[in-house]
Amino acid sequence: MAHGPSSSSHGSDGLMPRITVHGPASHVGAERSSLTFHVNSSSTPTKIGNGYRLISLKETPDGGIVGLLQVKERNNIYGPDIPRLQLYVKHETQDRLRVHITDADKQRWEVPYNLLPREQAPAMKQTTGRSRKNLITTVQEYSGAELIFNYIPDPFSFSVKRKSNGQTLFNSSSDGSSSYGVMVFKDQYLEISTQLPNDASLYGLGENTQPHGIKLFPGDPYTLYTTDISAINLNADLYGSHPVYMDLRNVKGQASAHAVLLLNSNGMDVFYRGTSLTYKIIGGVLDFYFFSGPSPLAVVDQYTSLIGRPAAMPYWAFGFHQCRWGYHNLSVVEDVVENYKKAQIPLDVIWNDDDHMDGHKDFTLNPNNYPRPKLLAFLEKIHSIGMKYIVLIDPGIGVNSSYGVYQRGIANDVFIKYKGEPYLAQVWPGAVNFPDFLNPKTVEWWGDEIRRFHELVPVNGLWIDMNEASNFCSGLCKIPKDKQCPSGTGPGWDCCLDCKNITETRWDDPPYKINASGLQVPIGYKTIATSAVHYNGVLEYDAHSIYGFSQAIATHKALQGLEGKRPFILSRSTYVGSGKYAAHWTGDNKGTWEDLKYSISTMINFGIFGVPMVGSDICGFYPAPTEELCNRWIEVGAFYPFSRDHANYYSPRQELYQWDSVAKSARNALGMRYKILPYLYTLNYEAHTTGAPIARPLFFSFPDYTECYGLSTQFLLGSSLMISPVLEQGKSQVKALFPPGSWYNMFDMTQSITSGGGQYVTLDAPLHVVNVHLYQNSILPMQQGGLISKEARMTPFTLLVAFPAGATDGKAAGKLFLDDDELQEMKLGSGSATYVDFYATVSEGTVKLWSEVQESKFALDKGWKIVKVTVLGLDGSGAPSSLEVDGKPVTGASNIELSSLEQKYITNLEVGDEKKKSMMVEVDGLEIPVGKNFAVSWKMGASG
Repeated sequence: MAHGPSSSSHGSDGLMPRITVHGPASHVGAERSSLTFHVNSSSTPTKIGNGYRLISLKETPDGGIVGLLQVKERNNIYGPDIPRLQLYVKHETQDRLRVHITDADKQRWEVPYNLLPREQAPAMKQTTGRSRKNLITTVQEYSGAELIFNYIPDPFSFSVKRKSNGQTLFNSSSDGSSSYGVMVFKDQYLEISTQLPNDASLYGLGENTQPHGIKLFPGDPYTLYTTDISAINLNADLYGSHPVYMDLRNVKGQASAHAVLLLNSNGMDVFYRGTSLTYKIIGGVLDFYFFSGPSPLAVVDQYTSLIGRPAAMPYWAFGFHQCRWGYHNLSVVEDVVENYKKAQIPLDVIWNDDDHMDGHKDFTLNPNNYPRPKLLAFLEKIHSIGMKYIVLIDPGIGVNSSYGVYQRGIANDVFIKYKGEPYLAQVWPGAVNFPDFLNPKTVEWWGDEIRRFHELVPVNGLWIDMNEASNFCSGLCKIPKDKQCPSGTGPGWDCCLDCKNITETRWDDPPYKINASGLQVPIGYKTIATSAVHYNGVLEYDAHSIYGFSQAIATHKALQGLEGKRPFILSRSTYVGSGKYAAHWTGDNKGTWEDLKYSISTMINFGIFGVPMVGSDICGFYPAPTEELCNRWIEVGAFYPFSRDHANYYSPRQELYQWDSVAKSARNALGMRYKILPYLYTLNYEAHTTGAPIARPLFFSFPDYTECYGLSTQFLLGSSLMISPVLEQGKSQVKALFPPGSWYNMFDMTQSITSGGGQYVTLDAPLHVVNVHLYQNSILPMQQGGLISKEARMTPFTLLVAFPAGATDGKAAGKLFLDDDELQEMKLGSGSATYVDFYATVSEGTVKLWSEVQESKFALDKGWKIVKVTVLGLDGSGAPSSLEVDGKPVTGASNIELSSLEQKYITNLEVGDEKKKSMMVEVDGLEIPVGKNFAVSWKMGASG
């Protein structure tokens, strides 16, 4: 849930002003009708500082180097310069370089090391021994295995180069003619820039809705500050903060990628101009990490090895999810489940927004609409068939003396404070206090509340929303004495507390104004006052953007402690490292064709951010989608890693069975999803062990193919399954880019496309058709589908093998991970998992397919069998023969059948649709245990 129709918006329907600053719907605490918001100009840079001089440089005992920087000439724009800075540089791994710059004399705020574990930068007193030699005169560079750190002492700047090709990846020096100045380091204003080649392709810096697609667009604003404004706001700071970008360059056909993380949780503007990028940050330190790649996959591997590998998800999480804000009572939820079954549309998880709560209060049940005995009976029924149930919790705890959760919170002193008292805000229950998840006592109390709630209702996961944190009011508020708040009528998101602005501190009104909410609103607007205080005196000003991250960690810990099962958490607000604990949905989108298109870019970005379990509200959160749009949206959403239909309280019902045509498209698209669940789950294992995104841009598999660098209308699942959806109204064809090689239609394997150097192809796509293609050289494990993942998981396996079309010589490979998905750890070595590598070759007329199994016991105990093998792209028109299984010839007495079919594929499209023959061969009637090494081979007849 989030705000209803008054949510901030660029909406063209006139219903939704982007952000309300006056008029009857304004928040009482805002009092800003006379204010003018303007955006910091990035085109005419003001000289803020005069830079620093490096005066000493020494080696550290841990193999790094540490230096002392002295300010050259102070000024007071945005406050005084910090006079002395410590520079610390270390090659932490072969492919990761850290450059850390902080105040040499006073400790500054950094992302807490207990939330994001990493090497500690040394304190200044550890690095100032007299015995160490000053290296300034002798050392100009500090070289690691892949990266080289260079510096210029006066004015200080540094660069990072790639060792293999000498390419400069980052260069903070200003030559005077560039559009930025020297490094600036003040208490509340830090600035640093890098030069960039104008042909570099950059991705990342979120969370935002990017109208220009996946590539960062010169001149677009990139502001990072976690904010509850609707995702329909373009180029604005949304729910998450991810100050990392990937830089992909192609020199003479050779691609190389690297990434740059600025680990800083304070609000920041990032100005990308095409040939440079400038950070303007309102606090913290400069803590840069450089990841050398050189492939996009390697970059994400290196990045997630630092920030945490993505969470292991239970198998059912890859099923289809249905939610709605406005399932007023339990019988409505029961009807939804029943109607999905009647329509024969797969459904694994049913959700409640806050409708199950008593007065919107966390960890409660509404006794009238969701009576516990009836809810428990419903859950017993759906759990028995493998379905799951998830509910929402918001961080705001209702201020209510008869509410046990609040009472225990006050008793344990768990709330964020303002001038010694719990900070008062307003969210759905009315007046609330916010738990301080930086406090260990809060984490313990939160875990206890989740345990108590789970005893009340055995939910299967938790949805943590509104955790940016969202507040319907601004400033310092009191509960009004003369009126009920909220009144119980109206939408519920109008501020009804008595509030006044807080502007007396530099934390509430910092000297530099980031472009908050895309309108340069005060940073405390509709959130926790930034001068409020967390545990140990930490200011909300510094910790704001890690609030949702800290809540996800506390929630994950609580769920792990419940039944020992693998947790599932969905979080709206995210930060660097959130993917280790939670999935993400892209927030309040709109039922428009534009929003459908934007969802692909946001999903792809979160894969790069290390949060691969991501998706958007299918068919849009509000207002009502058209029937045609909902058809097309499920054809995309069926292939989101996290696939959920969710709608607003004020929207008409939009479950997939509400229209016959949408139900048909859903059966088709989700039918395919449920067949490829083994592949999706194996991708989850890859993500958990290497960080590899589940949904990826095409350049991850085709980094040398520059045509796909900006492609934002298609995506890959894993390395080899390409989705090319219709994203425009009234279209029954789609123009899709096919990178070089052979691609096979997953819905009709006789149809394939071979693209020589890569090309666009116009594909038929009537209303119920989505184009999904499998790439050559891959082996895809599939099952037979079903209406619930639990039953789909026990059906027989098919292996789909794709060679280059017409191949006389080719190779293919694939993999399969299987485990007990309720176990917390997703790993081999437990006795409850099996991993299989599949290989295939065609050479000199012989086709071979075999497996290599690691830890066979789990798969053998489950009894999984491979019953069919389909091989695509074989050369020749002669019949296959001489079939052998595990070295034994198959005779006519066997049930095993070997058959072939001619495939049509298009080649040389640019010279007129020439068609060439190739073969699809199927071996059916097999009974091969998945948990056992096998080998199948046959000979191909001569070409006709």
